[in-house]
Amino acid sequence: MKSKVLLVLAAAALLILPVATPSQKGGAASSASTARAVSVREIDLDGLKKLIGREGAGAARPARPLLVNFWATYCEPCRDEFPDLVAIDRDYRARGLEFVTVSLDDAAEIETAVPEFLRSMRAEMPAYLLNVPDPEPAIKWVDEAWNGGLPATYLYDARGRVVFKHTGRVKPAELRAALDRLTKDGGE
Repeated sequence: MKSKVLLVLAAAALLILPVATPSQKGGAASSASTARAVSVREIDLDGLKKLIGREGAGAARPARPLLVNFWATYCEPCRDEFPDLVAIDRDYRARGLEFVTVSLDDAAEIETAVPEFLRSMRAEMPAYLLNVPDPEPAIKWVDEAWNGGLPATYLYDARGRVVFKHTGRVKPAELRAALDRLTKDGGE
């Protein structure tokens, strides 16, 4: 009888206690698999120019619509909007959208705060960290009218023209409407 009661209690405990998924369990194996999923690459101004594709793209990069989000881990509106951006990436990737994020965090954060935040958001889009001695030339190259406020979101058509831009927390419905127009028109 005692063994039946213990068996019932054990079964009940299994139903009540949460079960950790592999990503929730600690240890080196899960850390390695999660770390492998998030890679942040360092770029300078020349790298940013190539990334956005308005310079040096040539035949190496096919024409594509491109969404670029400038953000930082210390920026609360950036952190607030990120779940919406992850959903947008998931929803539009199959429709031909290329989406990259560019962190303006300190370069020392490239292996700590930036990938940790991206992991926590389950972000899958390519991530970069802009490492420049003075961000002003990069900001002005992206947009003469941009004062460097974060977050900043730019949508480029397949020809590299800005078709949507927003500084501050983006309204997902507005960005989705711009993406729908762009992907419906074939990226042009």
